[in-house]
Amino acid sequence: MSTKSKPDIFYIHLLRAIAATAVIAIHVLGPFREMYQQIPFDAWYSAVAINSLSRWAVPIFIMITGALLIRPDQPLNLSRFFSKRLLKVVVPFVAWSLIYIGITGIQAGPEAARTALIESPTEPVWYHLWFFYDFIPLYLVVLLLTPVIAKLNERQLLILIAAWLTLTLAHLLKIPTPLRQATILYSGYLVLGCYLFQQKDRKQLWMWVGLGVAAVCVNLVGSWWAAEAKGAYSSKYMGYKTLNTVLIAAMLFVLAQHYGGKIHGRLKALIISLSKYSLGIYLLHPILLIPIRSRLETAPFTFGHPAFAIPMLTFVILLLAWACTALLARIPVARKLVP
Repeated sequence: MSTKSKPDIFYIHLLRAIAATAVIAIHVLGPFREMYQQIPFDAWYSAVAINSLSRWAVPIFIMITGALLIRPDQPLNLSRFFSKRLLKVVVPFVAWSLIYIGITGIQAGPEAARTALIESPTEPVWYHLWFFYDFIPLYLVVLLLTPVIAKLNERQLLILIAAWLTLTLAHLLKIPTPLRQATILYSGYLVLGCYLFQQKDRKQLWMWVGLGVAAVCVNLVGSWWAAEAKGAYSSKYMGYKTLNTVLIAAMLFVLAQHYGGKIHGRLKALIISLSKYSLGIYLLHPILLIPIRSRLETAPFTFGHPAFAIPMLTFVILLLAWACTALLARIPVARKLVP
């Protein structure tokens, strides 16, 4: 990363905005996933289908990091890297962990809050904060990958990506290997994001679209098949580190890259604003979901059929989280919570 500011490319804003929206959808539909054979099949499968179609959200965030931070053509500025990038993630993560520990205390009592605090160095205190335990170490991986990738030609970089894709297939098929560690598998998204960021080849576009559409079909059919085989919801095809998720994320990346420029006017301004506040939206939205998820767990049809309720609730929570984040960003002390 150089002393120059990171590139302000609209399709990156577009990817951030849709990834933030997809994360909210995943968390809205959470209670429905575990209701296999407890609610009508069409209601359960509607939620699982939306889940199958949105699992690329976290990988997209990691690919954006690789695209913007691994710059083989520019020298790495360590001072700027740590002060402008790493701390911008670490400080909000620590602060929001403390906030959610406080919420745990309100909901479950002081002892539960104390346990959450003690375990927080290794266990997330709220369900969405797991991401930071895997994401923050990737900043150190960026430091290692940048000089390595700078010395690789395109063929060698593709070989590296192919090796990683093989590991994601092994992870999907549960093939034992010591290389199936989270940091290694998530690091591949950094490399893929870096590679696709530099590509503009329409032949590659349709290759990724073909593979991505095939992976979507595998997700939709496989999620139903796995639940039938297990007799309960199965996350077999939902993993962030599996090949099918990689292919869908890559497809969306190249589609945004090639067609994002066609978006103009107010919609473009809206997307840029959502992108600007995406980290704050990610951190804050589970607070807004507390009463909704609690209600869905006891009365799943409170807001209607899941096929309608999930998109509707996702849209409402997105707008509320966006408004709350924008408000916090105007308050000097709170601004660091939603950078």
